[in-house]
Amino acid sequence: MIAIVDYGMGNLRSVQKAFEHVGASAQIVTRPEQLADATKVVLPGVGAFRDAMIHLQERGLVEPVVEAARSGRPFLGICLGLQLIFDVSYEDGEFRGLGIVPGRVVRFDFSRLPQGRELKVPHMGWNQVQWNRTCPLTQGLTTGRHFYFVHSYYVEPADPSVSYGMCNYGYDFTAMIWRDNLYATQFHPEKSQKVGLAMLKNFAAL
Repeated sequence: MIAIVDYGMGNLRSVQKAFEHVGASAQIVTRPEQLADATKVVLPGVGAFRDAMIHLQERGLVEPVVEAARSGRPFLGICLGLQLIFDVSYEDGEFRGLGIVPGRVVRFDFSRLPQGRELKVPHMGWNQVQWNRTCPLTQGLTTGRHFYFVHSYYVEPADPSVSYGMCNYGYDFTAMIWRDNLYATQFHPEKSQKVGLAMLKNFAAL
């Protein structure tokens, strides 16, 4: 069973429907014990980092999510779900994350770029993602495909080797990470039409 973690933030149904579209069964879960029974875990989300961490703590989901990511079971973070698995975010302050992947979450800063005044934050819309090797999630997909983004912050992994997909918006940033069983995307596969659905189908097949 694919468990989609519900901590009160994000359009969970769109993620669930995307999995259903590719023939995979996915269940929205709210209780820690449901994560223990899942064969795969998805941590989606939109909104503020601090609020998300508070909701995860209030629902007793912090430790179960960390355990799921470290258990060897396939784990997928989406958008805010990617950012939450890092050590710290500087969104409206400084807030601790789940600490699964070393690194930080920072805001786009175009102040030193000549074209900076032309770039809007949030980064919203379709953009290319480049990778230089194939991972199980991108099996059958060529590099340079377009995915849908909506975000003002991005991750900076402490270990550059976990950065799998890169995107350029003013400058290069990490759009996707991959480490063992752990996959996470800054873009929204569930909103990225055929290429995003192909990625979710690959995840369901792991």
